[in-house]
Amino acid sequence: MLKYGCQNMVAPMTRVLMRRPGESLRNADPVKWHYNELFDAEKAIIQYQGLVEMVGETGAEIVWIEDNSDGLSDAMFTRDASLIVKAGAVLLRMGKSLRAEEPALHGKIYEAAGIPVLGALSGDALVEGGDTIWLDEKTLVVGLGFRSNREGVRQLNELLNPHGIDVLSFDLPTWHGEEACLHLMSVISPLDEDLYLVFSPLIPASLYSLIKQRGIQMIEAPSKEFTASYGLNLNIMPLSPRDCIMIDGFPETKAIMEAHNVKVRTFDGDALCMACEGGPTCLTNPILREV
Repeated sequence: MLKYGCQNMVAPMTRVLMRRPGESLRNADPVKWHYNELFDAEKAIIQYQGLVEMVGETGAEIVWIEDNSDGLSDAMFTRDASLIVKAGAVLLRMGKSLRAEEPALHGKIYEAAGIPVLGALSGDALVEGGDTIWLDEKTLVVGLGFRSNREGVRQLNELLNPHGIDVLSFDLPTWHGEEACLHLMSVISPLDEDLYLVFSPLIPASLYSLIKQRGIQMIEAPSKEFTASYGLNLNIMPLSPRDCIMIDGFPETKAIMEAHNVKVRTFDGDALCMACEGGPTCLTNPILREV
């Protein structure tokens, strides 16, 4: 049985790519990497372990990328540099230039893990994993913003169409500008096949309509907590349908999900997630979700 293939957002996650932060994060210049005043490397490393323990409790296998003092402090956000489908891995191309080496790093790990690499984005193509959502097993949605572009979507279609996958794209708003990171998953978090947590003011109207047409229920994240969390109250990582992880400190968002029969696990993430602009979905790249 293949031990890779993830064309689903919420099925039980049984294998996942992660990178434990270490010396690269300790040595990171917060101005250079666009980390905010909450950044504390030692505290962030401790907080990361809380996420690891929650993932480990499920029995999921963690495939590790080691931090060998390579200076890639954002590489802990493994979601962005690659995409896993049933046919193999696609190495993406990062919109943040400081992260340009990460896709090749993922490729080496996948080859060692016995996962074939289908191809890599090249030239002017840009797609980051945080801009991708599986609407269904055959439909991948990409948000076009400062981190992903049309050429990236064109190349993804070239790679994935032969495997029965269509890639659709939707324009994202500017929000806080080029230096900030508004990914599609900043405004849409699937909790189950038919239930999404959303921040609708920033969702492309045509995508919003498509989600409604699919019969997916959208529950609105509190705008006050969206602002207070830099959008990370919406960064929800499903371990399985309606069983999710989020960062602590946003009780209204948690309560809304619980009211829809979602189990919510929390971990401290101010110095790790809010400081570095990436939550639990960003810190995990599911290799296998078993449908």
